[in-house]
Amino acid sequence: MKKTLLHLISFAFMAYYGAVVTMAQSTLSLTNYTYSPTQLVIGTIQSKEPMTRFTLRGPNAALFGVNKANQLSIKSGATKSPEFWYDLIIEGQNATGIQRDTFRLVRDQFIRNQVIAHRGAWKQSGTTENSLTSLNNAVKLGCMGSEFDVHMSSDSIMFIHHDPTVEGIDIEKTPAADLAKLKLSNGEPLPTLESYLREGMKQNRTRLILEIKTSKLGRSMELTERVVAMVHHLKAQAWVDYIAFDYDVCKKVKALNPVAKVAYLNGDKSPEQLEADHLTGFDYHFSVLKKNEAWLQDAKQRHLTTNAWTVNDRSMLQSFLDQHIDYITTNEPELLLELVSK
Repeated sequence: MKKTLLHLISFAFMAYYGAVVTMAQSTLSLTNYTYSPTQLVIGTIQSKEPMTRFTLRGPNAALFGVNKANQLSIKSGATKSPEFWYDLIIEGQNATGIQRDTFRLVRDQFIRNQVIAHRGAWKQSGTTENSLTSLNNAVKLGCMGSEFDVHMSSDSIMFIHHDPTVEGIDIEKTPAADLAKLKLSNGEPLPTLESYLREGMKQNRTRLILEIKTSKLGRSMELTERVVAMVHHLKAQAWVDYIAFDYDVCKKVKALNPVAKVAYLNGDKSPEQLEADHLTGFDYHFSVLKKNEAWLQDAKQRHLTTNAWTVNDRSMLQSFLDQHIDYITTNEPELLLELVSK
């Protein structure tokens, strides 16, 4: 009986996520998903297929406008709402029919500092890394971003954890129904990607820095497709930046969503190569940047973002700040916040 129930749960998970992947294959996208009282032009509507015109639909359509250049804008009065996001339906029409998608447009109150909490803010508070509590701690501290790691179960459900195993259990070889029973050291369940994103989307201050882990079973491309599909399904584009060690994963994210912010982690590509492949920037171990001191300035000249990981030493944190690096990923976000506030 228990085995049958687990099979049913697993089937339900797979059926749902399979639907998510299907729904996410929209031809429409935006170059930006945020607005502010001083930024009324949100971004340009883009389509993989030529469209003759775009039309705004839904209860919030009157709050927005689209011009002949397909630029989406918000009306000034709408920026004063206490709500921090609007959902807007956009339709694109051509000779073959209508493409429709719903986008979440978010009031831009995202923090602009250099602090990315590695696996959330967990160390000083004594909670568990990659937990919802560590995410919320990073938000409360005022971090620009909270980094987290995504693996996929044997039945293709995405879970948040840094290592490929939890309590000796291999995530990739274990069905979701079994993983859902596991508890983190702080008592929380092992979070799914969906639960983590939904928690992060309750605020509009801290960005969600999503690392797509490399699959040991050759499933990295499937994981990438499902991750991007889930972000799209939840309308989380305004919150999420992507990072990965697998260069093909980075390029796959850009192929699925050309306007996504994607940084490479492995450290073996020059800024010139990253620019050629249209990545957003690099997110390299500090030792790589020490060996290639010119890369920081080269990246800036190419308008690429720069990030060093995982930097915990005060003097090294200050050194990178003195070099005007864009971001630093750290297990000591409290210390880095102290330094950037001076």
